Amino acid sequence: MSVRDSNQPLIAPELDEDDKLRISEIFEKDIVPKLMMMHARNGTINCEFAGEEYKNWIIQFRSSRSGLDIVGFEYDPDSRSFPLPRPIPSET
Repeated sequence: MSVRDSNQPLIAPELDEDDKLRISEIFEKDIVPKLMMMHARNGTINCEFAGEEYKNWIIQFRSSRSGLDIVGFEYDPDSRSFPLPRPIPSET
């Protein structure tokens, strides 16, 4: 492990297109329905839902005609996730 020079700026990692696609697919399939239950319109959410390797990433989303769209990705080493509600099962 090397010691970082305090005068040297910390460079945030970047997501490649495959990572963004993976996060986007899981967001659309699993997270959007939960956020819609909460009547979310825009905001940010931690990406840990896509896997441990994304726990320091957040996405910015906003409402659209089709639901919610991701409008940006941001690295935030201090971000934290929180549990989202589960859909209420319908009785048949």
